Amino acid sequence: MEWYEVGLGLLGLLMLLIAIGLPIPFALAAASLPFLWQIQSFDTSIVSAELKLWGVWIDYILLAVPLFVFLGELIGKSNIGPNLYQFLHQGVRVRGSAAYGSIGACAGFGAVCGSSMVGALTIGGVALPEMLRLGYGKRLSSGVLAAGGTLSVLIPPSLILLFYGIVTDQSIGDLFIAGVIPGLILVTSFALVILVWGILRPGDIPDRESAVKMGIVQIAATVAPIALIGLVITVAIYAGIATPTEAAAVAALLTVILAFGVGGLKWQGFTDALFATMRTMGYLGLLLSAGVLFGFVLTYYRVPHEFTQLFLSFELSPYVVLAIVLVFYIVLGMFLEPVSMTFITLPTIYPLMAAAGFDLIWFGVVYTITMEIAVLTPPVGLNLYVIQGIGRGEVTIGDVIMGCLPFIAALVLLIVILILVPETALWLPDQMR
Repeated sequence: MEWYEVGLGLLGLLMLLIAIGLPIPFALAAASLPFLWQIQSFDTSIVSAELKLWGVWIDYILLAVPLFVFLGELIGKSNIGPNLYQFLHQGVRVRGSAAYGSIGACAGFGAVCGSSMVGALTIGGVALPEMLRLGYGKRLSSGVLAAGGTLSVLIPPSLILLFYGIVTDQSIGDLFIAGVIPGLILVTSFALVILVWGILRPGDIPDRESAVKMGIVQIAATVAPIALIGLVITVAIYAGIATPTEAAAVAALLTVILAFGVGGLKWQGFTDALFATMRTMGYLGLLLSAGVLFGFVLTYYRVPHEFTQLFLSFELSPYVVLAIVLVFYIVLGMFLEPVSMTFITLPTIYPLMAAAGFDLIWFGVVYTITMEIAVLTPPVGLNLYVIQGIGRGEVTIGDVIMGCLPFIAALVLLIVILILVPETALWLPDQMR
């Protein structure tokens, strides 16, 4: 079969299976098998599929994924995450402190957990009812928290950057550190959005907030756990003391100790965190396994290579190619969630970006920001529905979508900055080498 027949056939069959309601991991595997049977006998292809699927579950690098997920669940089930929000809300007394505190808490949470949805659930579950009680506008409250959850995707450790590194065979440590400066710029941009929102719509931010000030001891007990967990992860990875997997294991163990010691975690919360991690990994594990099989079939038929050569034959400017890819991902993000997009499309897209002359570490950061936009765009924007669910009827999906628009503009602006000044992402990794 010709490569384009395989590519179109895989994509068409995959879309058909998803459209009829088959879960994405099973759709990926089912779409791959008919094309695998073209090159192997039925019995041999079953063995090949088993080896590819099993290989994911015993991959040392991928052990970091359940560890980071478990870490985030522990923080969510204990008081560590909610306490961080309370500190940034009550400990920093400025107009709009609850909104700024939400962004700060999401950024702090992102420094120890790589999951956007867990971040939105943990901080949003505490912050949204509090902001609505204080008199913040519904659109501002929901938009801040839906967008704030995306900070967990960019600020390391990030699961999307981790998956990107696995698919593209790039250094996980370099990818993590490349996200630091763009992450800080994004936090600042989100804070500026809140400031401008308060100027343009002053009624959405109350003049005074009835919140009790926190004492010094309470502030220390609140900030120290997050700071310590983040410090362990950062120093272990960037000082070369440990691999991302080892750093995740040490940080997860430390989080267990802190969650029970100062975070008020009960045994029920611990078991809930374990089961939540297993549920998440049950889906992610199947998705990873099926994605590897899908990628194997694509690579065997040389679909990524031939697609890259075809695209380059048009002699388009590298930035035109980049613009096409980004628009493709933003549109696709309206229908698929980021992890699925990563394993379905990246095996074909990243060789094209490398051939166009783009640094794959830099593109990893741009790609991750594009995935942040994806979780904020309907109809399948995960963070939108997480925040709507937390609102319990007080906030509509329309409120969340409208509230996210200024923050999506900030994400687009960050992509423009990275295109104009690539060193924004590349300077830190260069310094660490």
